[in-house]
This record gives sequence, C-alpha cells and structure tokens, in this order.
Amino acid sequence: MSYKHYEEYNIEITDEIKSQYKHIIDNIGEDVTREGLQKTPERASKAMQFLTQGYDLDAAEILKGAMFEESYNEMVIVKNIELYSLCEHHMLPFFGKAHIAYIPNGHIVGLSKLPRIVDVFARRLQVQERLTKQILDCINDTLKPQGVAVVIEASHMCMMMRGVQKQNSVTTTSGFRGQFEKIETRNEFLKLISQDLS
Repeated sequence: MSYKHYEEYNIEITDEIKSQYKHIIDNIGEDVTREGLQKTPERASKAMQFLTQGYDLDAAEILKGAMFEESYNEMVIVKNIELYSLCEHHMLPFFGKAHIAYIPNGHIVGLSKLPRIVDVFARRLQVQERLTKQILDCINDTLKPQGVAVVIEASHMCMMMRGVQKQNSVTTTSGFRGQFEKIETRNEFLKLISQDLS
C-alpha cells in the first residue's frame, strides 16, 4: 500500500519565492542548473511557506473551538511540547520544548489545542521571548483562567552554527499570569515540569 502526502501551495507565491531562491543560490556561487539543485528552489519555497504557515492561522479561534464548561479548578499541565521555529534575525531554526500550565476558571480546553497554538506562533519568523509571550497572552485572553504559565527551552542554530558557535547552550524563557505570579504556585509548576512522573 503506497502513501501519498498532499500539500497545497499558492502557485504565484511559490513561483515568486522560488525565483528568489534561484537568485540566492546563484549569488553564493553555485550552479542552480546542476542536477542536485534543479528542484531546490521550488522545494525551498514550499518549505519556507510550510515553516511560516502560522501567519494564516488564528490561535484564539483554535482555543475557542474546544472550550468546555467544567468545574475543575486545579493546575492543568502539558509539558515537553516540541516546537520548531525560525529566528527572525538570521532565518535559522531554533527548536526545543514548551511547557504550559493553566488553572481553569469555569472552562477547560481540549488538551491537543495547547500544542496547536504553540505551532501557530512558532510557525512564524520569531524570537523566543515574543513566542513565549504570545502563547501566554493567547491562553490568558481567550480562556480567561485563574492563571497561566509558559516556559520554553530552546537551542538556536544561529548560536550553534555561526557567531559564537556554542553547541550546548540552551535558552530558557518564561511568563506567568494570575495565580502563577504567586511564588508557591509558580514553584509547584516548575517542580512538576522538571521531574519525570512515572
């Protein structure tokens, strides 16, 4: 049984980005007509559109589509959410994990929606600090919980491949709203995401 994966792209946009990639390849001294590079501009064009598809998505609407009334009012945590994004300064990848918690205030949200909104904001040209705040604010403004916490740990290729070339550095950013601004609640969250529950 064969498997085929279909992706849809705007032809005009794909061709325009493809043309730009041809110029880039030519300007760095490569031969865009050689066998290994002939389809690279089109592949790169589609890859760039895929990696920035978050601009076309509405994170708040995704959350609203899976909100449910529920009296549960304890901490809900989804941790180790894989994320991949592009640094807006060098357009090189950064990747890592997001940890999200919220304390419901009459409504819960489908658990799969939290990783979805991470992807919505990560699939844009980003800086980690803004990414953290966008995820935090979206959950806080849409779900209106008693509190929200977001921690992101990521490695940045712009630090690993170029510049300082430090392969083992990890950047951590965090944001807290509501009940998580209290030190005891924050510490409980940080303890839970740092330990392996088995």
